[in-house]
Amino acid sequence: MRFVALCMVLSSNTIAGAQVVSFFVDVSCTAQTLVVGGAPVVVPLGDVGGLSFDVLGARVSCEGEPVACQLDDMDGDGFADELVFLAQDTAQSFAITLMAEPGDTVFPSRVHADMMLSDKKGKFPLITALETPGGSYVYSDLHHHGPAFESELVAYRIYFDHRQNIDIYGKRQRRLELSDTHFYTTAEQMALGYGNDVLWAGSSVGCGTLKLWDGQAPANWHQVDRRAERIVSAGPVRTVVEVEDIGVVLGQARNTLRARYSLYAGHRDVQVQIEAARPLPAEALCTGVQKVGANAVHVLRPDGMAASWGSDYPEQSSQANKELFPPEAVGLAVYVPEGSRATPHDAPLNALFTLGPQPTQGLSYHLAFCADKEADGFHSAQEWFAWVEEWKTAIDSPLHMRIR
Repeated sequence: MRFVALCMVLSSNTIAGAQVVSFFVDVSCTAQTLVVGGAPVVVPLGDVGGLSFDVLGARVSCEGEPVACQLDDMDGDGFADELVFLAQDTAQSFAITLMAEPGDTVFPSRVHADMMLSDKKGKFPLITALETPGGSYVYSDLHHHGPAFESELVAYRIYFDHRQNIDIYGKRQRRLELSDTHFYTTAEQMALGYGNDVLWAGSSVGCGTLKLWDGQAPANWHQVDRRAERIVSAGPVRTVVEVEDIGVVLGQARNTLRARYSLYAGHRDVQVQIEAARPLPAEALCTGVQKVGANAVHVLRPDGMAASWGSDYPEQSSQANKELFPPEAVGLAVYVPEGSRATPHDAPLNALFTLGPQPTQGLSYHLAFCADKEADGFHSAQEWFAWVEEWKTAIDSPLHMRIR
């Protein structure tokens, strides 16, 4: 569920020497309740009529109370493109002010993202983007192998290599942890109640990894001129991570794909939006969920839902690591809306969907997971599958917006 606001300016003036514009946005939906965490509201600044200055600050309020918000530069040109905040009820009105200078309110961040270089001195300097030739192997030169991002509920990372796998980190408590563990939780941190990597994906799609489809099975991103990953935004309301495959070979043609992964405060689910420079052939891509462990249970339905529940060792590189990290139970889910899904495939390792029923330049899907270790979470396949149904309903619920 995502409110996209196409806005008109109701007033434009100058306050204490700074230019501002103000308007209201009313949002509503037909669902009885919103998905836990609230519904994202995205205001494209390019659609705000009469906006004649670079927006450096914003204020959002509802019934006189301030609402946490953020301005995002989505295309990397140094200027804000979108205003983002969360609606917490099925019918709310928001007063919005955009300003030509930074605002004076700082909201505590409820999300986090980082990408770090590995170095011999162990300082792990932060970076926000990296682009390499397709044949360069830099997986081991990044501290946690790619960008990592989290909300209070969950954390993810995306490998910077030909696999581009999505890895997942489950938490015992609802808090931000990656600044402390960097996805590599020590025994001492485990004893203090920190979470950890909870899935060994191996050759599967893990939790919603975007793969090529070779006509029979998922395939990795080998034939790429250049690959890039960057952190577009990192809070306080959402984090957006971008993966780009430049000059990727699809069949007999080359293309460039950009996938954006958006995680919002209070959410465990990620929205994935895929854009291609040229039309993608039908069913050129796929995604899905891993069947975790020998006794995994799963659902794969023609309405776009794939979900699984199972238990296995999350770290299988050595016997010592198996002893440090015992088997973990996790629930995984992917939902592919009607316009993006093609064909379901029930494979030994994965429950899959091919993407794109017809040639297109835009696709989207959603992914989510839970860890049984969560104190306030889901602890059985039945509980997880019930939440997945509610999640799908929230995504599919019609959205309404009114400008006044």
